[in-house]
Amino acid sequence: MKKVITTLLLAALMLTACAKPDTENTAAYTFTDSLGREVKVSSHEKTVITSGSLAEIWQLAGGEIYGVTSDAFDGHTLTLPEDVKSFGDVKNPSAESIIADGVDFVIMSGGIAGQVKLDEQLSSAGVTAAYFDVEDFDDYLAALKICTDITGRGDLYAQNGEAVREQVDAAVKKSEGHETPNILLLRAYSTGVKAKGSDNMTGKMLADLGCVNIADSETSLLEDLSLEAIVRADPDFVFVTTMGEDEAAAVAQYESTLASNPAWQELTAVKNGRVHILQKDLYHYKPNARWGEAYEILEEILYENE
Repeated sequence: MKKVITTLLLAALMLTACAKPDTENTAAYTFTDSLGREVKVSSHEKTVITSGSLAEIWQLAGGEIYGVTSDAFDGHTLTLPEDVKSFGDVKNPSAESIIADGVDFVIMSGGIAGQVKLDEQLSSAGVTAAYFDVEDFDDYLAALKICTDITGRGDLYAQNGEAVREQVDAAVKKSEGHETPNILLLRAYSTGVKAKGSDNMTGKMLADLGCVNIADSETSLLEDLSLEAIVRADPDFVFVTTMGEDEAAAVAQYESTLASNPAWQELTAVKNGRVHILQKDLYHYKPNARWGEAYEILEEILYENE
């Protein structure tokens, strides 16, 4: 009898040992990134983010930042640690430095070719990399959800995701029932000006708010900024976003290219004072936790006088 009890105790101990949770695997989180790759994050103690906008999302999710690319130091609402490390620029991050530093998790942009090409090099070195492509509000929510799942901060998804969704939905609802405005969206650089359709961040916001972008039908505008085509379409509103380090130079380029032309002054939008140069932090950089504010501002511009 004593022998039987001893045998049963040994069996129980063996079963307990086999069922013991694997701490490393339990902590791991698996998801599919923007490139369709399955990513398993087992540790994020040393996390590098190779985009200022994505670094904001990681921070909004409660993640700690070990390193960034140089763009994160300018134009973003980040609170970076004093000892944060820089790993190159946003177009060409330094995979060699990331690997040499023993980084365990890298969040990268799926929309930047120079970052996508580093995938194989990082994977071969055992560095976990996840790619996110954030262009519109739904993309932001998806990325934030994954990041808060990794950090275990569901409360921050509610605060920086669901609450912001309510703001966006309210702005879109307010835009309903109004006469549909025709708009022209321009992106100004220090070296030129281009028309943009609805397939970009600001264009998507304007489309969500009920606008018809003249470049969506006048597709030639996307290749050649034709003042004749703009005059023919005669938009109700003109929106200008700026790109590049020198915002003043971008605005000056818009003014010399279009605003100084007498034909431009005859546009309905110009005559009615409906040409708006949009603030860079909301309409060039991703607004992230301020998506609701970005929608609200556009809604007020479009419909405040109706």
